[in-house]
Amino acid sequence: MAAYEVYFKESVEKDFRVIPKNYLKKILQRIESLAAEPRLSGCEKLTGQERYRLRQGRYRIVYSIQDKKLTVWIVKVGQRKDIYR
Repeated sequence: MAAYEVYFKESVEKDFRVIPKNYLKKILQRIESLAAEPRLSGCEKLTGQERYRLRQGRYRIVYSIQDKKLTVWIVKVGQRKDIYR
């Protein structure tokens, strides 16, 4: 199976600024694993959207998958209360 390319929406950089570094390291490792398998066990498809949610501790990673282009776009990273605003 071919590896996916992982891209970040520009606003994700802003999301990373407020996350403590010890959590950020784990989140980035989890994001890296999406390149090999974007539909990891534990990911959930969001209702009414073409996006998925993946939990890493108390943080959520929201992303979209483009299978034809083999890309994964990270859309939002944050705590649950911040993601769904």
